[in-house]
This record gives sequence, C-alpha cells and structure tokens, in this order.
Amino acid sequence: MSKRKYFGTDGIRGTVGYCPINPDFVLKLGWAAGKVLARHGSRKIIIGKDTRISGYMLESALEAGIAAAGVSTLLTGPMPTPAVAYLTRTFRAEAGIVISASHNPYYDNGIKFFSINGTKLPDELEETIEAEMEKPLICVKPSELGKARRLIDASGRYIEFCKSTFPVDLSMSGLKIVVDCANGATYHVAPKVFCELGATVITIGCEPDGMNINKECGSTDVRKLQSSVLETKADIGLAFDGDGDRVIMVDHLGNTFDGDQILYVITRESLRQGNLKGGAVGTLMSNMGLELAFKQLGVPFERAKVGDRHVLEMMIKKGWNLGAENSGHVIVLDKTTTGDGIVAGLQVLAAIVRNQIPLHFLCSSMNLFPQVLINVDFYGSYDPLQKEIVKAITAEVEADLGGHGRVLLRASGTEPLIRVMVEGENVDQVKEMAYRIADVIKLTNQ
Repeated sequence: MSKRKYFGTDGIRGTVGYCPINPDFVLKLGWAAGKVLARHGSRKIIIGKDTRISGYMLESALEAGIAAAGVSTLLTGPMPTPAVAYLTRTFRAEAGIVISASHNPYYDNGIKFFSINGTKLPDELEETIEAEMEKPLICVKPSELGKARRLIDASGRYIEFCKSTFPVDLSMSGLKIVVDCANGATYHVAPKVFCELGATVITIGCEPDGMNINKECGSTDVRKLQSSVLETKADIGLAFDGDGDRVIMVDHLGNTFDGDQILYVITRESLRQGNLKGGAVGTLMSNMGLELAFKQLGVPFERAKVGDRHVLEMMIKKGWNLGAENSGHVIVLDKTTTGDGIVAGLQVLAAIVRNQIPLHFLCSSMNLFPQVLINVDFYGSYDPLQKEIVKAITAEVEADLGGHGRVLLRASGTEPLIRVMVEGENVDQVKEMAYRIADVIKLTNQ
C-alpha cells in the first residue's frame, strides 16, 4: 500500500489556489525535489508546462524552490508532456517536471515528474520527496544557488524527434489531416510535424489563451474535429489532450477511434511487418472487443491497472513494446518512453500510408462491445466501494450479464470520483445497469 500523501497515479493535481496547487506548496515541493534528486549527482532539472494561465505562477514557484536547493533549471515554456520526457533523456537531466493537469479544465493544474530515463518516478522516490517536504526549507548558500535559463530550441528538437519515428521510406504527401490541439501544449508542435512530413494540415484548437485549454475541443470532446473532417473532406483527424500524451482519432466518415482501437492498428501493423515484440498491454478498462481481436491474431494480451504508469510497468515486466489505455494514452516503447499522442498518431498514419487503406478498414476486424462509463462524485474519506449495498448491486448486475460482459468499479486516481463501467452485448441493457449501480453509489453520499 502506497504511503504517498500528495502524489497520485499521475503526479500531484488539484484546483489552482488550493493546497497542493498553490505557490507556497509548489515552492516547497521544488525545494524538496531538488534536495532529493541532487543526491543522485545531477544539478539540472528541466521544467515544461502546458498553456494554462496558472502555469506562469507555478513555474516561478517551482523554479525558485529548486534554485533554493542548489539545483539549476532549464525552462522549455509550453511543451507536451512526452516532449519533456524526451528532453530529460537527451539533456541527461536528473529529472523533468511538467506543470499540467492533462485533460482537466484550466482551473486545475498539476505537477508530474520524469526520471533521467524519461519514465515516471518510482513510488519510493516520490515518497522520499514527500518526506523531505516535512523538513524546514533551508536555502543553500548564495554561492550555491541554482540558475535558470530558457531552452530556446526545445520545440524544434522535439519536432525532429517525432518525425524520426515515422518511416523514412514513407511520405504523407496527398493526405489531408485535421489536427485538434485542445488549445494546449501541442499547438505549436503537432501541426509542424505533420506538415513537414508532407501532409496538408488543417488546425483547430491552436489558439490558447490560458483558459480555453480542453474547452469543447481536444481528445475529450471531438465534436469539432468530426465536423471539420467531414466539412473539409479530410482523410483523418487527430485530437490531442491538453498536455499531448493522449490521442483520439477520427476517420474520413467521422467515426471516432479510441486508445484500444489505436493500439490494435499499431499492434496489427507491427505483426504484419514482423517486428512485434511479444504482445500488447491494455488495462482493466480495455474493451472486450480488443481482447477478442488480439486472440484472433494470436497476439498475447495482458491487462494492467488503470493508469499509464501501470501499463508501462506491465510492458517492462513482460518485455513488450506496445501498450495503451482506451482514453488515448498509447505507449510505443521502441520509439519513446511514455504515452505520446503525436508519436502514436504517426504510427497509425504510417499503417494507412503503407497499406493505402483508410483507418476505418484497418479497424474493421475489431468489434467493440457497448461500454458505458459513469462518473459519480463522492465526498469524505470513506470508500463507497466497500459498502455492502454497493457490493450487492454489483453482484446483481454481474449475475444479470451472465458471463457476457463485465462490471468494473474504481476510484479515480486524480479526482474525487467513482468510475462505474459496465460492458456487454446490448447497449440499452448496459446503460440501464450502469445507472443502476451509479444510483446506489450516490446513496452512500447521503
């Protein structure tokens, strides 16, 4: 059982202005992280952020805390989360820090860390940072203070890296692509990647103002992308989330394709090309249709706990290169070290170009089961999932499904929510069952 007080499944996250996402806490966090990470020999940490207005405030606080610990920082400005992971590796920095709340609204923000290898920090190191925060903040001597400088060519370096993951013998010439950057961190990167690879690019969600990140756009709301693809008669559309580690795709007919389907296309193409390493990793939320489709291909499939951290851990344990969450976190481990929306999208586009087949047909052998997900607010420190009435209704629904579906209840790792997922063969039945469980969980709040 984790002893972490502040770190969740994806760093530290919350509403801006309230602990832990306020200047005082972030200053202390920067100092504690600097003290802990400096013990490993480096005196350099990279800091990136998305386009939220609060990023300016939190970046300054974080930079000051790290400097007080005697560690220098390289500031990238707005930059996708996977870009910071990449830059951390290439600059041999002791850590990379991203100021972002991913797909959340602008009034939330968060802090997440990457190791020198470009992977999430292990739980033990996060616990050590939290322990350091309990100590008084003592600034190093003036002569030992850290410095800060802007990394001017950060976006150019990352653009070239992304392009390098697309096969050199292929070109996107002739493809019309709509790119939705969610008014987030990919706004100045993603369009250039696809354009420089030869595609005709139409952009939406590329005018961030600090408060419109993820607002009615991006991977959590693809309606604008669907409309744009259909209106412009584009071949495909890609929607990223606010920090660029997720991607959802839209085909030329306006159909959406989530992380499960994207993983299927990439895995199937790797199998066809003879370079699939082992199998693929999904999560407890992955659709049963994905599992059955992999079974037909003879591809081993494993489910990890929800969270890209857990997907990566399972991939490393199995020695496999491909894994994803259905939310759009797709990890292509022989290309990069973390979920990367642009890199994942490029692998799907490579399959489309190489086979001269639209995305719609690349996924035609995978039939998704109807799946309904409901988020239920809960209050206080109790666990609704341990209530007997919740256990009873869950058992009742599972009996009604009769082995032709699944029920999954879990607490969100980033928000005070219980996520209710029911999957089965009949969409109306599945929806009724999901709401039946959600209504019982709501009763526990009273």
